[in-house]
Amino acid sequence: MISLPVLATILAMAAVTYLTRIGGYLVLRNRTLGPRATAVMEAAPGCVLIAVIAPHFVSPRPADLLALAITFLAALRLPMLAVVPIGIVAAAGLRWLLG
Repeated sequence: MISLPVLATILAMAAVTYLTRIGGYLVLRNRTLGPRATAVMEAAPGCVLIAVIAPHFVSPRPADLLALAITFLAALRLPMLAVVPIGIVAAAGLRWLLG
């Protein structure tokens, strides 16, 4: 059974995530973005992914470094939707194989 503080934390994190997702739509709903602002908005998902995987650049674990290399190579050729599961599977598989 899940404890009350853990459940409250999960619900709060879900609410904050949802609010940040709809916040941009609410703020920008009646505005037209210029080309520069559009480029920034399109680059944001990639920036978030880099922020998530960047700590693995300094990881002492060979499995993490190999998974990072596989993810990087996949990102050079494939769309982001394919790269994320490839990175997850590579990390899980290499951690299982290499420890």
